[in-house]
Formats: sequence, structure tokens, C-alpha cells
Amino acid sequence: PARYLVFFQYFGTRYSGVAETRSDQALLGVQNYLEEAAQKLKPSVPIRFHVSSRTDSGVHALCNAAHLDVLRAPGKPQLSRHQLQLSLNYHLRPQPIRILSAHRVSSSFHARFSALSRTYIYRLLLGCAHHSQVPVFEQDLCWAPAGGSLNIPAMQEAAKFLVGTHDFSTFRSLNSDSHSQSPIRTIFQVDIQPSAGFLAHHYEHRGLEFWEVKVRGRAFLYRQVRRMVGALVSVGQGKLAPHHIQELLEVRDPLAFPASAMAPPQGLFLQSVEY
Repeated sequence: PARYLVFFQYFGTRYSGVAETRSDQALLGVQNYLEEAAQKLKPSVPIRFHVSSRTDSGVHALCNAAHLDVLRAPGKPQLSRHQLQLSLNYHLRPQPIRILSAHRVSSSFHARFSALSRTYIYRLLLGCAHHSQVPVFEQDLCWAPAGGSLNIPAMQEAAKFLVGTHDFSTFRSLNSDSHSQSPIRTIFQVDIQPSAGFLAHHYEHRGLEFWEVKVRGRAFLYRQVRRMVGALVSVGQGKLAPHHIQELLEVRDPLAFPASAMAPPQGLFLQSVEY
């Protein structure tokens, strides 16, 4: 078989996440639709997508990655990368999932384990006193924290404690397989910067502000980014002081994480996977 690396994006609101789910679920995973499209290429062996980075229900991807093996019938030439991209996109219609590019890679390449880093961005909207004030074009694409304003300098100070190699036990959600993973993770970058909204120039008079929290690391624990962003927002709201982020790291206990502080999924985007 020929192995390909594909980069793809999706609008995550209508999916249970990127991972494959049982076909009888109300919401399916992005992987279900990718593999359904791939079977229409009529391969000799069913095609499996090995996804680089798992994302939760409601989380989006500007660019995720996966590798797949394509074995064609005897005598049929291998698909070019352009043929693979165009064919998959044709069969993915009308889902909000797009193959951005495809590349031939060696049989030893693995989309998950070969990745050098992953970058996420989390979009925040300030200036809304109530959720009903979020522009309709931003629905499901950002988080407007209650209160309307945040102390951005305090959040930027707090973000510095998250950079580096730490035990992130406090910042992982407890789930069935969480104990099998090492909580040690290396974070290369946590930046909080102003951003633009979609069609924002049409509602500048409302005084809305968009900000992005950009987080880059080698790999992340389950819901780690959402918990990190939620803690930073708590700092911005004055519920925590910047030094409390360091204390949360040092206590190494998921139960010490502030109740209800995890950021919701809709503001989170996987921006890129680097190889």
C-alpha cells in the first residue's frame, strides 16, 4: 500500500469530536466521514485514518493531520496526492470537512508519533454582558466569558507559569484512560494577543474585542488546553491571582482545579500540526 499524510480542517459543532464513533450514535466523529469517503475510492483493503490530534465535541480544526494507507487493485496505479485530495473532497460533500493537502510519505511515518508540535488557539470575545449579545456570525466559534471584560496583563503574567516542562496533573480531566498517561508535558508557547473577528468591521460600534490564546506544545493531556485557558480567564476575572497558576501546577491534583473553570469547547481550534 501507499501511505499518505493528509491535512484537513473541520467545523466541529456537528460532530462528537474527531475520533471515530459507533454508527448508531446521534453525533458521529469526523473520522467516520473521512473513512466513509475513502471507501468510495474502492480500495482493496478498507482505509483507516490514523489521526494526529484528538479533538472533543464542538472543537474545531483549522488544520489537523492523519495518515492512511491505500492499497489499490492489482494493475491499478497509485493515486497521486492531487487525485487523493480531490476525490476525498468530492465524497465529503456537503460535510464541513475539507482535505487541505495530501502528501506521499514513507511506510514508517506516523501522523501522531512523528509530530514535533501542535498549536491551538482559543478565541475569546470581550464586551458582551450576555450570551445573546454574541454576533450571530460568531456563534459556536468563540467564548464570551461572563462579565464582559478581562484583565489581560494579569492573564499574560499568569501564562508565563505554564511555559516549560511541568507536571500538568491539575490541568487534565479525569477520564477512563487518564491514569495511563504521563502528566509531564512541555509547553513551548502561551501567548495572549488581540485578534480580529469574522466580519468584525460591521459591528465595530458595539465595542467588542477579540483575543486569542495561542498554545504550542509537543503533546497535550485530555482537555488540558481548555483547562489552561479557563484558569487564565479566571485570572482575568479576578477570581485567581497570577501566582495561583503556579500553585495549581505544584499541587498536582485534578481535583484542585477550580470548579466550572474549564473553558467551553466552541472557542478552541487546532491551528496546526508540525512535522
